[in-house]
Amino acid sequence: MTETSGRLLRLLSLLQARREWPGHELADRLQVSGRTIRRDIERLRELGYPVDALTGPAGGYRLHAGTAMPPLLLDDDEAVAIAVGLRTAAGASVTGIEETSVRALVKLEQVLPSQLRRRVNALGSATATLPAGGPTIDPEWLTAIAGACRDRERLRFPYRSREGVESRRLVEPHSLVNLGRRWYLVAWDCDREDWRTFRVDRLERPSPAGTRFAPRPLPGGDPAAYVADNLSAAATRHNARVTLYAPEAEIAQRAAYLGGTLAPIDDRTCELRLSDESIDWLATRIAMFGVEFAVHEPPELAARLLELAQRFTRAAGANG
Repeated sequence: MTETSGRLLRLLSLLQARREWPGHELADRLQVSGRTIRRDIERLRELGYPVDALTGPAGGYRLHAGTAMPPLLLDDDEAVAIAVGLRTAAGASVTGIEETSVRALVKLEQVLPSQLRRRVNALGSATATLPAGGPTIDPEWLTAIAGACRDRERLRFPYRSREGVESRRLVEPHSLVNLGRRWYLVAWDCDREDWRTFRVDRLERPSPAGTRFAPRPLPGGDPAAYVADNLSAAATRHNARVTLYAPEAEIAQRAAYLGGTLAPIDDRTCELRLSDESIDWLATRIAMFGVEFAVHEPPELAARLLELAQRFTRAAGANG
């Protein structure tokens, strides 16, 4: 690699790492003159990287989104993180993202250096993921909601409650929360004048209402904890009480995204209470805690776990 090519790669890496760079800082980092930086910026533009020149006393540069996606420069840890994220997304709950994630992962692994490929493959072979069913979400809906959260723009959408009641909602979106394989929108309901949690698979065609809003403080400040609290407090079809054979502190973080409430029994066990409309999803959430457990109630959960255990045993024997 020539000195100029190597410098261009380092310059591109800097531009991708931070939104804006004063020209003199880039020159100092690369130990070249301002004139050389200007020439290198022009070379990047010729290669398809949209670099803006910033006005001001010191001047500067910014890499912005263009009409086509140029190659990205990733350091080792970033490449591994993206590969792991793509493996996880391949089992996600967004419609169509499984196949897309696999294609992207194949492309990334083809260009990873051998030592990084070994790290990614080792992590994949040592990691087990419990498959779970559940509703899938249109990715365009997720991006529309996320954009409204970012831009503080009100949203309108038809919504179906768990009882099947249809309504139209006007909300001030705050956050998207992913718990297990379900997505939730935390928002201020303008008609009901209160905070609400909406399951994204129950809403349709979210569209901007055309008005901005000033952000409101969310009770507690943590969207994931707010959703988990709402789910545990809601009346649902199945309510479980389980003993987990692990200290409360060890699995408290898992409870934050899987839902449910924990209470210590002693220094080695704790009690878990959680609810769900689906007995299968309730069993899956408990299993995702990743520790030994005993079910106390309801009886139908214990029966369903036995059925699932027999099915898994047959499947393991067939592949043995």
